[in-house]
Amino acid sequence: MQDNQSNKSPNEGKSTPPKGPKFNIYWVYGIIVLTIIGMAMFGNNINSSVDTHSFYDFQANHLSKNNVEKITIVNKDMAEAKLKAPETAPASPSSALSASKDQLYTFPIGSVEQFNKDLEAAYESHPELTRVPILYESRGSYMRELSGLLLPILILVAMSFMIMRKMGGGMGGGGGAGGGIFSIGKSKAQLYEKGTKVNITFNDVAGLDEAKVEIMEIVDFLKNPKKYTALGGKIPKGALLVGPPGTGKTLLAKAVAGEAQVPFFSMSGSDFVEMFVGVGASRVRDLFKTAREKAPCIVFIDEIDAIGRARGKNMMMSNDERENTLNQMLVEMDGFSGETGIIVLAATNRPDVLDSALLRPGRFDRQISIDLPDAKGREQIFVVHLGPIKKSAMLDVKKLAQQTPGFAGADIANVCNEAALIAARNGKTEVDMQDFNDAIDRIIGGLEKKNKIISPEEKKVIAYHEAGHAVAGWFLEYAHPLVKVTIVPRGTAALGFAQYLPREKYLTLTEELEDDMCMTLGGRASEEIFFGKVSTGALSDLQSVTRTAYAMVSIYGMNDKVGNISFYDPHNENNFNKAYSEETGKIIDQEAKKLSDKAFARAKALLEEHKEAVKIIAEELLKKEVLFKDDLARLIGKRPFVEIDNVEILPLPNVIAAIDEESTSETTTTNDENKTEA
Repeated sequence: MQDNQSNKSPNEGKSTPPKGPKFNIYWVYGIIVLTIIGMAMFGNNINSSVDTHSFYDFQANHLSKNNVEKITIVNKDMAEAKLKAPETAPASPSSALSASKDQLYTFPIGSVEQFNKDLEAAYESHPELTRVPILYESRGSYMRELSGLLLPILILVAMSFMIMRKMGGGMGGGGGAGGGIFSIGKSKAQLYEKGTKVNITFNDVAGLDEAKVEIMEIVDFLKNPKKYTALGGKIPKGALLVGPPGTGKTLLAKAVAGEAQVPFFSMSGSDFVEMFVGVGASRVRDLFKTAREKAPCIVFIDEIDAIGRARGKNMMMSNDERENTLNQMLVEMDGFSGETGIIVLAATNRPDVLDSALLRPGRFDRQISIDLPDAKGREQIFVVHLGPIKKSAMLDVKKLAQQTPGFAGADIANVCNEAALIAARNGKTEVDMQDFNDAIDRIIGGLEKKNKIISPEEKKVIAYHEAGHAVAGWFLEYAHPLVKVTIVPRGTAALGFAQYLPREKYLTLTEELEDDMCMTLGGRASEEIFFGKVSTGALSDLQSVTRTAYAMVSIYGMNDKVGNISFYDPHNENNFNKAYSEETGKIIDQEAKKLSDKAFARAKALLEEHKEAVKIIAEELLKKEVLFKDDLARLIGKRPFVEIDNVEILPLPNVIAAIDEESTSETTTTNDENKTEA
């Protein structure tokens, strides 16, 4: 009710007179310019009020009577003859002025040469005439000179003013009514005050229960400060939302704007930096000045790494303007003045590049981690995004959540949208499970290309390659469970892929990494066994195995020769220098190669043992192109290991402390790429 009332105009229901055209300052500029142009064009006519005659009139009436005292050629196109004064003096000053005016006789001459010829001819035909002295004079119109001086200046001023208005409009200077160059230092933050209708609420944010609790508590700090300060505590000054792209950091901030009953300022980190020096710091000052006037309030800065990067890391690429902006931000958040009532929220997916002074308590007291959602969180996100979709009653949301490990909220929204588009393309009235499976394949493997022309020989190699992946994973204890295997080309270079469903866990054992490498090299091992040669289709397999082998040796300390040492340097503390010697580097290379060779030998021995199973799967792939887990169980028997379904693991604090930084919740796919060497 409050929102509806606040949107009503106070003059609602009253008749208002029709509005005329709005006044525009450019009209005044146009009138001034047109006036000056008219003055320049008609200046001579304004100053010239003397009657003009022809040369023949002048010759007949005055020259032939010796009544001319002198002739003045004005600007080479007009003759001005001064006549001799009458013998009788004028009786009054007014008559004297009239007489002096009558003594001037003007007429056009066309050109000086023609006038001289005509005058000489008149003298020759009448020898009794007295030759008259001829003077030459250049005269300028006062109005023409004035307009010629002012017109270029006014044109330049008008053009400069228009350019500045365009620049101000493009930069969106939010300080004045019309922006402009003079408001470039103003903050461009969008303000959502109490009563502003924002469509996003906390109900639209799913899968982020812990983060929502933290954010809602921050909002409650501003609404009920005495509740938290009664015991001597201080209200936190800032909170940093940290997480991978697409996990919902900006969405959570929008929900705060929709739920909070305090003013909410929102802007991007890149909005501070402009082409002019000092603009960023000026906008920071203006933002916090406005926020202090609206306190208590919340200030949200999205992608704060645009201005918050660590200072002095790379002197060759340093940006003084960005550092000045960051310095002003540090002062405003916790400077000497120490303002209260303003809470700063910021979001970034690159916390490792932020300046340490920005992350310290007193500026950003809390870092709220927004990680990729687990199975339960993905199920909640699916429920939110499936709301506006006409879905089938047989749709299993829990199964969809299990099939999309490693998917962020934005990825799940994309899956739902793709599924709806696929169903509409196929003429369906509702979206079913098959549409979602196709959408997941579309996002993981790329666009399906059934019309891609592949020779029978290449298709056979691809089939045995994928069969090698499937069979190797089928008979390895720690390999991820298989979902499907296909030889349908997808994307730009993938000629087929095997999709696995990784278990959602936080720790990975050495045996699991070794089995994963063995399964990844199963495709190349199958090619060597059945064809006696290998192809370029295992490029992505080799890249994956190389990354895993080097990580085991140099990061996770899983090698006896190198020892329990990690050279992991995510913050580039070594300034692009290796933290180990050349000799240690050689050992790392040798041990990584040993791990890769060992995995390939295991894969080859395993497929030699189950050679008939590989052949059965490959021949079936050539017929059907797509095989699922149940098809493998029917063709080569049930998997000899007990599969552990994805379960929800509670992240205990002592367990989290021991977790290595690794991406363990991404959907594992083996993409085969067909690349030829130039």
